[in-house]
Amino acid sequence: MSNSKLASYTRLSPNCNKPRNHKIDKITIHHMAGNLTLDGCYNAVTSRGGSSNYAIASDGKVGLFVEECNRSWCSSSPSNDHRAITIEVANDKPSDKDKWHVSDKALAKLIDLCEDICRRNGIKKLNFTGDASGNLTMHKYFAPTACPGPYLESKFKYIADEVNKRLNADCKPAVSSTAKPSKAFKPYKVKITYKGGMNVRKGAGVGCALVRGVTAKYGYIYTITAEKVVAGQTWGKLKSGAGWICLTGFTKRV
Repeated sequence: MSNSKLASYTRLSPNCNKPRNHKIDKITIHHMAGNLTLDGCYNAVTSRGGSSNYAIASDGKVGLFVEECNRSWCSSSPSNDHRAITIEVANDKPSDKDKWHVSDKALAKLIDLCEDICRRNGIKKLNFTGDASGNLTMHKYFAPTACPGPYLESKFKYIADEVNKRLNADCKPAVSSTAKPSKAFKPYKVKITYKGGMNVRKGAGVGCALVRGVTAKYGYIYTITAEKVVAGQTWGKLKSGAGWICLTGFTKRV
Protein backbone atom coordinates (compact mmCIF):
# COMPACT_ATOMS: atom_id res chain seq x y z
CA MET A 1 0.00 0.00 0.00
CA SER A 2 1.24 3.44 -0.89
CA ASN A 3 0.35 6.86 0.50
CA SER A 4 -1.02 9.81 -1.47
CA LYS A 5 1.49 12.12 -3.11
CA LEU A 6 -1.07 14.89 -2.61
CA ALA A 7 0.04 15.10 1.02
CA SER A 8 2.54 17.92 1.53
CA TYR A 9 2.72 17.52 5.32
CA THR A 10 3.46 14.36 7.32
CA ARG A 11 3.16 13.92 11.07
CA LEU A 12 2.54 10.30 11.98
CA SER A 13 0.30 9.57 14.94
CA PRO A 14 1.01 6.79 17.45
CA ASN A 15 -2.76 6.22 17.64
CA CYS A 16 -3.20 3.42 15.10
CA ASN A 17 -3.10 -0.32 14.56
CA LYS A 18 -0.23 -1.73 12.49
CA PRO A 19 -1.11 -3.09 10.03
CA ARG A 20 -4.81 -2.84 9.17
CA ASN A 21 -6.51 -6.24 8.91
CA HIS A 22 -8.64 -5.64 5.82
CA LYS A 23 -8.15 -4.49 2.25
CA ILE A 24 -8.96 -0.80 1.72
CA ASP A 25 -12.36 -0.62 0.06
CA LYS A 26 -14.05 2.37 1.74
CA ILE A 27 -13.55 6.08 2.39
CA THR A 28 -14.99 7.77 5.49
CA ILE A 29 -15.17 11.57 5.63
CA HIS A 30 -15.21 13.61 8.84
CA HIS A 31 -15.16 17.33 9.66
CA MET A 32 -12.83 19.03 12.15
CA ALA A 33 -15.58 21.17 13.76
CA GLY A 34 -13.17 24.09 13.48
CA ASN A 35 -10.99 25.97 11.03
CA LEU A 36 -7.87 24.11 12.10
CA THR A 37 -4.44 24.00 10.56
CA LEU A 38 -2.95 20.59 9.88
CA ASP A 39 -0.86 20.93 13.06
CA GLY A 40 -3.94 22.03 14.97
CA CYS A 41 -5.98 19.08 13.71
CA TYR A 42 -3.22 16.62 14.61
CA ASN A 43 -2.93 18.03 18.13
CA ALA A 44 -6.68 18.15 18.74
CA VAL A 45 -7.41 14.63 17.48
CA THR A 46 -4.34 13.05 19.09
CA SER A 47 -5.10 14.63 22.47
CA ARG A 48 -8.50 12.89 22.39
CA GLY A 49 -6.87 9.53 21.68
CA GLY A 50 -7.87 9.46 18.03
CA SER A 51 -6.31 9.80 14.59
CA SER A 52 -7.13 9.89 10.89
CA ASN A 53 -5.28 8.79 7.78
CA TYR A 54 -5.45 12.25 6.20
CA ALA A 55 -6.57 15.81 6.97
CA ILE A 56 -7.34 18.70 4.63
CA ALA A 57 -6.99 22.34 5.73
CA SER A 58 -9.11 25.20 4.38
CA ASP A 59 -6.27 26.24 2.05
CA GLY A 60 -6.40 22.82 0.39
CA LYS A 61 -3.20 21.44 1.92
CA VAL A 62 -3.24 17.74 2.73
CA GLY A 63 -1.64 16.14 5.79
CA LEU A 64 -0.80 12.47 6.33
CA PHE A 65 -1.30 11.35 9.95
CA VAL A 66 -1.61 7.55 9.62
CA GLU A 67 -0.12 5.64 6.71
CA GLU A 68 -2.65 3.85 4.54
CA CYS A 69 -1.26 0.45 5.45
CA ASN A 70 -2.35 1.12 9.06
CA ARG A 71 -5.78 1.53 10.68
CA SER A 72 -6.61 4.95 12.09
CA TRP A 73 -8.77 5.44 15.20
CA CYS A 74 -11.38 7.70 13.69
CA SER A 75 -14.88 6.36 13.09
CA SER A 76 -15.81 4.85 16.48
CA SER A 77 -15.90 1.54 14.58
CA PRO A 78 -12.78 -0.65 14.43
CA SER A 79 -14.28 -2.77 11.64
CA ASN A 80 -14.92 0.32 9.49
CA ASP A 81 -11.54 1.88 10.23
CA HIS A 82 -9.75 -1.32 9.22
CA ARG A 83 -11.42 -1.05 5.78
CA ALA A 84 -11.61 2.71 5.27
CA ILE A 85 -9.27 5.59 4.54
CA THR A 86 -10.41 8.30 6.95
CA ILE A 87 -10.22 12.01 6.12
CA GLU A 88 -10.70 15.03 8.41
CA VAL A 89 -11.74 18.25 6.62
CA ALA A 90 -11.49 21.77 8.10
CA ASN A 91 -14.53 24.04 8.39
CA ASP A 92 -13.97 27.61 7.18
CA LYS A 93 -17.25 28.66 8.84
CA PRO A 94 -17.16 26.55 11.99
CA SER A 95 -20.63 26.88 13.42
CA ASP A 96 -23.92 25.04 13.23
CA LYS A 97 -25.56 28.23 11.94
CA ASP A 98 -23.33 28.05 8.85
CA LYS A 99 -23.90 24.28 8.50
CA TRP A 100 -20.20 23.66 9.25
CA HIS A 101 -19.21 24.94 5.81
CA VAL A 102 -15.92 23.95 4.17
CA SER A 103 -13.97 26.03 1.66
CA ASP A 104 -14.11 25.42 -2.08
CA LYS A 105 -10.38 24.65 -2.05
CA ALA A 106 -10.82 22.03 0.67
CA LEU A 107 -13.76 20.43 -1.15
CA ALA A 108 -11.84 20.35 -4.46
CA LYS A 109 -8.84 18.76 -2.76
CA LEU A 110 -11.11 16.24 -1.02
CA ILE A 111 -12.38 15.10 -4.42
CA ASP A 112 -8.79 14.88 -5.73
CA LEU A 113 -7.75 12.84 -2.69
CA CYS A 114 -10.72 10.47 -2.97
CA GLU A 115 -9.91 9.88 -6.63
CA ASP A 116 -6.28 9.21 -5.79
CA ILE A 117 -7.22 6.77 -3.01
CA CYS A 118 -9.57 4.89 -5.32
CA ARG A 119 -7.04 4.60 -8.15
CA ARG A 120 -4.19 3.37 -5.95
CA ASN A 121 -6.34 0.88 -4.05
CA GLY A 122 -8.32 -0.53 -6.97
CA ILE A 123 -11.67 0.94 -5.91
CA LYS A 124 -13.52 1.11 -9.24
CA LYS A 125 -16.49 3.16 -8.03
CA LEU A 126 -17.55 5.23 -5.02
CA ASN A 127 -21.02 4.09 -4.03
CA PHE A 128 -22.88 6.54 -1.80
CA THR A 129 -26.01 4.87 -0.44
CA GLY A 130 -26.88 7.18 2.45
CA ASP A 131 -25.98 4.53 5.02
CA ALA A 132 -23.08 2.32 6.12
CA SER A 133 -23.66 -0.19 3.31
CA GLY A 134 -21.95 2.05 0.73
CA ASN A 135 -18.21 2.54 0.39
CA LEU A 136 -18.40 6.34 0.83
CA THR A 137 -19.47 6.80 4.44
CA MET A 138 -19.88 9.37 7.22
CA HIS A 139 -18.77 9.24 10.85
CA LYS A 140 -22.43 9.58 11.93
CA TYR A 141 -23.19 6.14 10.49
CA PHE A 142 -21.05 4.57 13.23
CA ALA A 143 -21.55 6.84 16.26
CA PRO A 144 -24.08 9.28 17.81
CA THR A 145 -22.52 12.38 16.23
CA ALA A 146 -23.44 15.06 13.68
CA CYS A 147 -20.08 14.63 11.92
CA PRO A 148 -19.40 15.51 9.09
CA GLY A 149 -21.93 18.33 9.48
CA PRO A 150 -24.81 19.41 7.19
CA TYR A 151 -22.69 21.08 4.50
CA LEU A 152 -20.36 18.17 3.80
CA GLU A 153 -23.23 15.71 4.18
CA SER A 154 -25.06 17.55 1.38
CA LYS A 155 -22.00 17.12 -0.87
CA PHE A 156 -21.54 13.35 -0.62
CA LYS A 157 -23.46 12.49 -3.81
CA TYR A 158 -21.58 15.25 -5.63
CA ILE A 159 -18.25 13.94 -4.33
CA ALA A 160 -19.07 10.39 -5.46
CA ASP A 161 -20.30 11.59 -8.86
CA GLU A 162 -17.20 13.72 -9.50
CA VAL A 163 -14.81 10.95 -8.49
CA ASN A 164 -16.65 8.38 -10.60
CA LYS A 165 -16.54 10.65 -13.66
CA ARG A 166 -12.76 10.69 -13.38
CA LEU A 167 -12.50 6.95 -12.74
CA ASN A 168 -14.67 6.15 -15.76
CA ALA A 169 -12.53 7.99 -18.28
CA ASP A 170 -9.00 9.32 -18.41
CA CYS A 171 -10.39 12.46 -19.99
CA LYS A 172 -14.04 13.00 -20.79
CA PRO A 173 -14.45 16.06 -23.07
CA ALA A 174 -16.88 18.62 -21.69
CA VAL A 175 -19.68 19.94 -23.89
CA SER A 176 -18.77 23.48 -22.86
CA SER A 177 -15.14 23.10 -23.91
CA THR A 178 -13.79 25.47 -26.56
CA ALA A 179 -10.24 25.68 -27.88
CA LYS A 180 -8.37 28.57 -29.44
CA PRO A 181 -7.07 27.77 -32.94
CA SER A 182 -3.50 26.52 -32.59
CA LYS A 183 -2.20 28.72 -35.44
CA ALA A 184 -3.48 31.90 -33.78
CA PHE A 185 -2.23 31.03 -30.30
CA LYS A 186 0.89 32.74 -28.99
CA PRO A 187 2.62 30.98 -26.06
CA TYR A 188 2.96 32.96 -22.84
CA LYS A 189 4.28 32.51 -19.30
CA VAL A 190 2.34 32.20 -16.03
CA LYS A 191 3.39 32.18 -12.40
CA ILE A 192 1.66 29.83 -9.94
CA THR A 193 0.02 31.95 -7.22
CA TYR A 194 -1.73 29.17 -5.29
CA LYS A 195 0.46 28.24 -2.32
CA GLY A 196 -0.62 24.63 -2.37
CA GLY A 197 0.72 24.15 -5.91
CA MET A 198 -1.37 23.04 -8.87
CA ASN A 199 -2.47 19.57 -9.93
CA VAL A 200 -1.48 18.68 -13.49
CA ARG A 201 -4.09 16.76 -15.51
CA LYS A 202 -3.91 14.70 -18.68
CA GLY A 203 -6.34 17.07 -20.38
CA ALA A 204 -8.28 20.27 -19.80
CA GLY A 205 -10.98 20.06 -17.10
CA VAL A 206 -11.59 18.33 -13.78
CA GLY A 207 -12.98 15.33 -15.65
CA CYS A 208 -9.42 14.49 -16.77
CA ALA A 209 -7.18 12.21 -14.75
CA LEU A 210 -4.34 13.56 -12.64
CA VAL A 211 -0.78 13.14 -13.86
CA ARG A 212 0.70 11.16 -10.98
CA GLY A 213 3.68 12.62 -9.15
CA VAL A 214 3.61 15.92 -11.07
CA THR A 215 2.59 19.33 -9.69
CA ALA A 216 3.01 22.90 -10.87
CA LYS A 217 4.81 24.40 -7.88
CA TYR A 218 3.94 27.62 -6.08
CA GLY A 219 6.01 30.57 -7.32
CA TYR A 220 7.35 28.73 -10.37
CA ILE A 221 6.93 30.11 -13.89
CA TYR A 222 5.59 27.91 -16.70
CA THR A 223 5.06 28.41 -20.43
CA ILE A 224 1.54 27.82 -21.77
CA THR A 225 1.32 26.58 -25.36
CA ALA A 226 -2.45 26.09 -25.74
CA GLU A 227 -5.68 27.05 -23.99
CA LYS A 228 -9.13 25.53 -23.53
CA VAL A 229 -12.13 26.95 -21.70
CA VAL A 230 -14.02 24.22 -19.81
CA ALA A 231 -17.10 25.00 -17.70
CA GLY A 232 -16.08 28.65 -17.46
CA GLN A 233 -12.48 27.96 -16.39
CA THR A 234 -9.43 28.53 -18.59
CA TRP A 235 -6.96 25.65 -18.76
CA GLY A 236 -3.43 25.86 -20.12
CA LYS A 237 -1.19 23.21 -21.69
CA LEU A 238 2.34 23.12 -20.26
CA LYS A 239 5.21 23.49 -22.71
CA SER A 240 6.96 20.53 -21.07
CA GLY A 241 4.17 18.26 -22.29
CA ALA A 242 3.43 17.10 -18.74
CA GLY A 243 -0.25 18.04 -19.07
CA TRP A 244 -2.74 20.82 -18.35
CA ILE A 245 -3.31 23.15 -15.39
CA CYS A 246 -6.25 25.34 -14.41
CA LEU A 247 -5.26 28.98 -14.93
CA THR A 248 -8.37 30.67 -13.54
CA GLY A 249 -7.76 31.95 -10.01
CA PHE A 250 -4.49 30.08 -9.49
CA THR A 251 -1.98 31.85 -11.80
CA LYS A 252 -0.97 35.24 -13.14
CA ARG A 253 0.63 36.13 -16.45
CA VAL A 254 4.21 37.35 -16.32
